[in-house]
Amino acid sequence: MRVLVASDSYKGSLASTDVIQAIREAASRCGDIDVLGIPIADGGEGTLDAVLSSMKGEKIICEVTDPLGRKISAYYGLINETAMIEMAVSSGLTLLTDEERNPLVATSYGLGEMIRHALDQSKIKEIIIGIGGSATNDGGIGMAQALGLRALNAQNKEVPFGGAHLGEIVKLDARNMHPRLQQVSIRVMCDVSNPLCGANGATAIYGPQKGASPDMVQLLEQNLHHLAERIRMDMGTTVLDIPGGGAAGGVGAALVAFCNANLQSGIDVILDLFSFEEKIEDVDLIITGEGNTDAQTAFGKAVIGVARRAQPFRKNVVCLSGAIGKDLEPLYQYGLDCFFSICPGPVRLEESMSNAHSYLVDTAENILRLYIKGRE
Repeated sequence: MRVLVASDSYKGSLASTDVIQAIREAASRCGDIDVLGIPIADGGEGTLDAVLSSMKGEKIICEVTDPLGRKISAYYGLINETAMIEMAVSSGLTLLTDEERNPLVATSYGLGEMIRHALDQSKIKEIIIGIGGSATNDGGIGMAQALGLRALNAQNKEVPFGGAHLGEIVKLDARNMHPRLQQVSIRVMCDVSNPLCGANGATAIYGPQKGASPDMVQLLEQNLHHLAERIRMDMGTTVLDIPGGGAAGGVGAALVAFCNANLQSGIDVILDLFSFEEKIEDVDLIITGEGNTDAQTAFGKAVIGVARRAQPFRKNVVCLSGAIGKDLEPLYQYGLDCFFSICPGPVRLEESMSNAHSYLVDTAENILRLYIKGRE
């Protein structure tokens, strides 16, 4: 019997790789079961390490610029001819103290340096970028400048780093962008649909957590509007209303405008990377899950992504999560067969999180034993 585990993390208690290991432990109690694992991540911090640990990719070390212009050592992954880059490694919020958070000056330049480093390697044919966890609200201009874009002010000089200066741009000159941008496919893991501007845009939704005061939010919003208009005029690309364009403070829109990138669902990118359809051909059971499954799961969560991709193959899909909410009936249409919580009964949140591993092993064992008995 073969089981594929493609579960999201249980936030605060188990990483996706921990979920895979726990179900392997459960399977070892049940006889001859081969467990395959796909670590699901959303493109934010930890995505790269989760994928590399499962695919045995190579870490490529490079020196880059952090959000405040300091030099740091970072890395990206190399898996065959694909480079996998995690923005949080170079331009992430976790690289700053609470006092250092300031989207007026924070730059995405380091992300561009990693992309450039990958483009300089002739063997790389594809780049996958996870843009979660960023500290920036610079519209991705820093990233593009590292790749050769000139963002010029009225004095014909490059604008300084940070979202505060986007309103000063009078010309975007992309003539010296890295030539391999026309040859290498770039896919972006983007699990938010926020546009660049507006009430649901990059600044309004994510600016405060990056250190933006109400006055900063107003300035940054104006500057992103200005940038979108400059991109339209100088690049011939309309980015204002692109779903996901507001991801990472506008990096999503910049990757589309300057790098010909495709913004895609993070779960679909991960499943493609692991050749999901090939893996499930001879799999008997698929186990997916997350920290909490409820009605919101239908809106692009990993659980739905896994079930939707498995549905045409008529595979049995079980959702095994930390907690199960109400109104799950609509989720069955996506190919999910049943839902289970790992909790053995009413328990406090702290208790369930601290015992998540043992709860998961025990519940997974019962599910596997039931499935085996059903096959008999």
